[in-house]
Amino acid sequence: MKKLFFLIMTIILSSSLLIAQEQTEEFKPSGKPIVTIFSNAHTTFVDGINTSAFEVLRGYLGYEYYFSPEFSTKIIFDVADPENGSKLQMTAILKNAFLNYKRGNLNVNFGLIGLNLFATQEKNWGYRYMMKPFLDEYGFGTSADLGANMDYKFADFISVDFTIMNGEGYKNLQSDDTYKAGFGVTITPVKNLDIRFYTDYMKQDFAQQSYAFFAGYKADKFRVGAEYNMQMNNKMIENNDLLGTSIYSTFFISKKVGIFGRFDYLTSSTLKGQSDPWNLSKNGQAYVIGFEYSPVKGVKLAPNFRGWNPADNSKGFVSNIYLNCEIKF
Repeated sequence: MKKLFFLIMTIILSSSLLIAQEQTEEFKPSGKPIVTIFSNAHTTFVDGINTSAFEVLRGYLGYEYYFSPEFSTKIIFDVADPENGSKLQMTAILKNAFLNYKRGNLNVNFGLIGLNLFATQEKNWGYRYMMKPFLDEYGFGTSADLGANMDYKFADFISVDFTIMNGEGYKNLQSDDTYKAGFGVTITPVKNLDIRFYTDYMKQDFAQQSYAFFAGYKADKFRVGAEYNMQMNNKMIENNDLLGTSIYSTFFISKKVGIFGRFDYLTSSTLKGQSDPWNLSKNGQAYVIGFEYSPVKGVKLAPNFRGWNPADNSKGFVSNIYLNCEIKF
């Protein structure tokens, strides 16, 4: 499968280079910096105890350069806390470093690439600076990895994508003989309605396989999305299955103000001989409601409430009041 994929891409790119040489239209190479900052202030209430904090969660720093109308490259560093909030130490990790080829309905990426696992869901949700999309939030996969992907739009209503990747994610770039292959289909049966199916597969002693189903609708005044996800043998551990749903929507009062809400439900399988699900400590339900205000282009503010109802009955309900901010230029 890997050899066939790379052979197809080599043929496509070689043919495209010959075509590009015949172009007479003058093109001036150019580039632009990429800067995005996520920060917040929040207060957490659980079991009668409250804590507060200011955080700069991460910053994306990079550069995008166009060699020609078809060829470009992008490099992005993800500056964040590698311990996920435990020590608040910021470390720069290379997130993207790839060559892109785009011509007509074909798009090819090679290197440390962005993945297609939840890219469509993330666009519909729209508030990545506030909360990750479901598959990223609960560890079903990562947003970038070493590898190559290719997507092709056959018509206005259907496109397909195929990815071969390292499978470790961009924070762990070790090289081994285990690869992950992903395949997705996106259908737009009517204007503004997207339906997507995605699956990926990787195997060591046991095969991990993911399935993601998504449907979303976007209009001028609102957008809504729903997804169902499952992963068999999480981290290639036998019978460690994850299942979950996410529903979210936004209603736009004006071009600068939108009210949003989201509900997540995460559960997992129960192993033979056990009484509780294997992922009980992380299972639960998330509730999010808030609004976003964009005073100027490149700045977004989102006051919001988040509740977490853990599946473990020994733990209390967690309430969070956030003010999230995104700065992008």
